[in-house]
Amino acid sequence: MTRIIVLPHQELCPHGAVIEAEPGKSICEALLENGIEIEHACEMSCACTTCHVIVREGYESLEPPDEVEEDMLDKAWGLTPVSRLSCQAIVADMPLTIEIPKYTINMVKEGGTRK
Repeated sequence: MTRIIVLPHQELCPHGAVIEAEPGKSICEALLENGIEIEHACEMSCACTTCHVIVREGYESLEPPDEVEEDMLDKAWGLTPVSRLSCQAIVADMPLTIEIPKYTINMVKEGGTRK
């Protein structure tokens, strides 16, 4: 199991969390399985940016994003060089520290408006 530290998020995880994830699962799946209800409007199909996370530690353990993910990330609120769509970032053996941005752009449900 791989340890994921989730930094505090005002609504989803006010006190932060430390969770365990099975290597080979996406960060999004690991969050949901551990009761952190990150939005995933496109049902993890890489068609929106609602599951955007910032990988503060351990980014190098993730496979690089493919072209489709990179194109979607360009539309994410608060994009950083270590941003990933959590539905596409597959957990490896290295611990991760992630931050869920305060805002998200839900292009599926809201036509691209900020939530």
